[in-house]
Amino acid sequence: MEKLRIIFMGTPEFAVGILDTILKNNYEVVGVITAADKPAGRGQKIKYSAVKEYALENNLHLLQPTNLKDESFLEELKSLQANLQIVVAFRMLPKVVWEMPSLGTFNLHASLLPNYRGAAPINWAIINGETKTGVTTFFIDDKIDTGAMILSAETEINSTEDAGQLHDRLMHLGSETVIDTLRLIESGNVTTTIQNDTSDIKTAYKLNKENCKIDWSKSTTDIHNLIRGLSPYPAAWCYFADKNEEWNVKIYEAKAIFEEHNYATGTLICTKKEIKIATTQGFIQILSLQFPGKKKMKATELLNGITFSESAKAY
Repeated sequence: MEKLRIIFMGTPEFAVGILDTILKNNYEVVGVITAADKPAGRGQKIKYSAVKEYALENNLHLLQPTNLKDESFLEELKSLQANLQIVVAFRMLPKVVWEMPSLGTFNLHASLLPNYRGAAPINWAIINGETKTGVTTFFIDDKIDTGAMILSAETEINSTEDAGQLHDRLMHLGSETVIDTLRLIESGNVTTTIQNDTSDIKTAYKLNKENCKIDWSKSTTDIHNLIRGLSPYPAAWCYFADKNEEWNVKIYEAKAIFEEHNYATGTLICTKKEIKIATTQGFIQILSLQFPGKKKMKATELLNGITFSESAKAY
């Protein structure tokens, strides 16, 4: 049984859950690599990645290269004498890095590969109305999320859960799957499966302003899936317009209501207690949202301070 000396690479909260589980299972982590610090928010204060904060708290050897091909970084990496590298939500690695350890470099991806390769697998599984998803470990090759698969684990997607809730469940499932993968590698019992590329593979495209905007002409289900698939981050958005005013509004939580009506698509229907938006097959009831310059709030809180006219609409 080969003793593992692990280098862990990752950046967001999702990666922290995995790293924590690796350490709690008494594996030796000889180095942690994460994104360089960058300014964030209105004050442009320097923000550490979630993985950096965890590494500092746990006295782990930390590297933050800006260039993964830089000679001094590669020398330091080599000097750590790791025999295995684990990547969770980091960035594409050059061949010189992923080929370095004798036991290879494996990635944990939050989807059932080959579906949802790419930047936002958790979001797109919900947006596309999938009823199941999962996690996959695979050895890295020179393309994105295409390497030979080691293990996968599946879970159902609840029809009301949002991306934040699914993220947390997949982080736990991913932690277990990484430990199972480590045990296989440690005992020399790894077998892999090559990913089959078919024409109907779904992609987890990078999220941007355009693909996060709500199209109110789409089906009630599709709109509801988009809202929960983008909640809590980066959030689905649209414009509210009333009289001569227009607001860019983020919608975090909503409910799909299926019933016939005579309203034009996008019409805002408000009472003192609720906001509904007409869709082709019913309504989307808005439960929580955020107006520009305001904090996120329940629809009922918003209605305490604003009244919409009958001509108000969302688009």
